[in-house]
Amino acid sequence: MSIWFGGEFPLEYCNRRNARTLNGNLGIELLEAGADYLKGRMPVDERTANPAGVLHGGASIAFAETLASWAGAFVLDSATHHCVGLDINGNHVRPAMGGSVVYGTAKPASLGRKVQVWEVRIENEQGGLVCLSRVTMAVLEGANRY
Repeated sequence: MSIWFGGEFPLEYCNRRNARTLNGNLGIELLEAGADYLKGRMPVDERTANPAGVLHGGASIAFAETLASWAGAFVLDSATHHCVGLDINGNHVRPAMGGSVVYGTAKPASLGRKVQVWEVRIENEQGGLVCLSRVTMAVLEGANRY
């Protein structure tokens, strides 16, 4: 059973909306939505690396929040509710080297009426854990602006 309101996640729509935002500027692309997850990728390049040439921790957090925010928005009926970020944390486990790509997968830990909690795993191309993030979203009344 799918968690997405209406049964399907709008990948193309979200990628179009990302284009002229921080998400697009960081090269974030949504790749796949399964029944209970959203997956994306982000390059490790001059936009996302720190001066040492590895993935910047802030870029990992922005990637995690992007995945959780899009996922959280489309679990809800967008005509009546929207969600906003409430809290985010990240454990940076290993570096991702410049010239590579990282992949993130957001899965719900809890989908409540007022609060959603998402776990986002960011991995390198070999499947090694780069960052483990938890994103808490507040669910609010009112149509979303997406």
